[in-house]
Amino acid sequence: MKKTYLKSRPACKVTFELPKAAVDGASKVAVVGDFNDWRTDDAVSLKRQKDGRFAVTVELAVGRAYRFRYLIDGKRWENDWAADRYEPATIGGAENSVVEV
Repeated sequence: MKKTYLKSRPACKVTFELPKAAVDGASKVAVVGDFNDWRTDDAVSLKRQKDGRFAVTVELAVGRAYRFRYLIDGKRWENDWAADRYEPATIGGAENSVVEV
């Protein structure tokens, strides 16, 4: 995960990445989280890169932490291997990835 803080306003461009090993031949990867109210119908799609990983850059407001997870092929959830930390999810007993900006 890469963070680039903007000088012009209180925002950070966060590049969410899921390595090739995590996607296991997936055709579609999206990121869902606090920033879109966990709505899978409004998920942010990641694009496949030449090396097989998936990535997308999202602008987030600074001064808070965002919980998120990746949705692979619309059915399998995966955490970010490079998350700032993990927190217990309120549903299903899993953990959510967290990015702090």
